[in-house]
Amino acid sequence: MSVNLSKGQKVSLAKRDGGQLTRVRMGLGWDAVKKKGFFGSREQSIDLDASVLMFDASGALVDQVWFQQLRSKDGSVQHTGDNRTGAGDGDDESVRIDLTALPANVATLVCTVNSFTGQDFSQIANAFCRLIDETTETEIARYELSGSGRHNAQIMAKVSRDGAGWSMTALGVPATGRTFRDLLPAIAGSL
Repeated sequence: MSVNLSKGQKVSLAKRDGGQLTRVRMGLGWDAVKKKGFFGSREQSIDLDASVLMFDASGALVDQVWFQQLRSKDGSVQHTGDNRTGAGDGDDESVRIDLTALPANVATLVCTVNSFTGQDFSQIANAFCRLIDETTETEIARYELSGSGRHNAQIMAKVSRDGAGWSMTALGVPATGRTFRDLLPAIAGSL
């Protein structure tokens, strides 16, 4: 059963049987709001980009996975590819994470989304971030992005070590920037 998260809400990633998750997938989906014009409405292409940033316990950036680096240096995190339009149903971009293979110094993973083409979230509809247990293809948690606002990026969620397991916190922090690098100052306040 999936949990719909609200901003600031935290959910444990322990399985119902008491076991721990080993492989998860962060999915990002969106649609472009149709532009209305003199001759009717038309589709627009919006290039949202999902990124996963790996931080150590002191908040230092260890590695990043995004459209220009589809795999972490150690191979534990892998982006499945860049979708430049948001066309289609379901997840438009996905990042796979092998929690058991993450280096021991990685304490937190931060998931971000930004509009590389610069449109703000008022032009984006049906945007969501979700976490899926890859071993069962079961959705664990979902965070609906606002879909409105003058910001063009959002720090969506963080996945953190929580004792022997992991937890996910919905952040929903509006930000401005075309890539994750522009978001680093805002991310520092979310760790």
